[in-house]
This record gives sequence, C-alpha cells and structure tokens, in this order.
Amino acid sequence: MSKATPGINPHSKPKGNGCQDCLKTGGWWLHLRRCAECGYIGCCDSSPGQHAAKHATEMNHPVVASFEPLQSWFYDYRKKKVLRGPRLLGPRWRPENQPAPGPEGRVPRDWESRLHDVA
Repeated sequence: MSKATPGINPHSKPKGNGCQDCLKTGGWWLHLRRCAECGYIGCCDSSPGQHAAKHATEMNHPVVASFEPLQSWFYDYRKKKVLRGPRLLGPRWRPENQPAPGPEGRVPRDWESRLHDVA
C-alpha cells in the first residue's frame, strides 16, 4: 500500500479547463496548474494573475500539479520543490486543442512582455 502524500487528494477532480479566476475577471494565462487537494485550476507563476500560487496560500493547499498536456509533475509551494505524486482523477490536462497562452481571444499581442520572471 502506498503512503499518502500530504496536500494531494487523488480523488479530487479538476474544476474546469482554464484558470477559474482569469475566466471570471477577463484575464489570460500562460500555463495552468491544478490544486492537488481540491481540483482548483489556476494560472502559473509566470502568468499575470499568478492565481495558482494565490490559491495555495489562501486555502493552505500547497501542492499543485501541472495541468499542461503530457506533464505529470507536482510542485510543493511550501517546500519549493518538485515532487512525485499519485495519478489524479481525469481529465489530467487541459484540452490539447486549447491554446497556451490562453484562453483564445483574450491573449494580448505583447503577452510575452507581460509575463512574470520566475527564474
């Protein structure tokens, strides 16, 4: 029997196909992250809104999983490190026909100059 990873609920489902807060506010994102605890979908730290990190802090849900096609990594904001985790309930990624950055029609022409540097 495998040991549970704190902050990861393998039974939660993703709550949509795009950053929940960007969709509400008319914003846009570069890449998407999925809260490994509750399924919230937020935008990455390079995105203008940085909603995944804000959700992690506000909700005390420190672990996210990439919601990008073919990526299966997890990241722990508290430990500031990539970690391994269990397979989550699907869908595992945003739809492959959904552009990144996205959503379609909201991304400004100068989007690259609006990204956060998260080196």
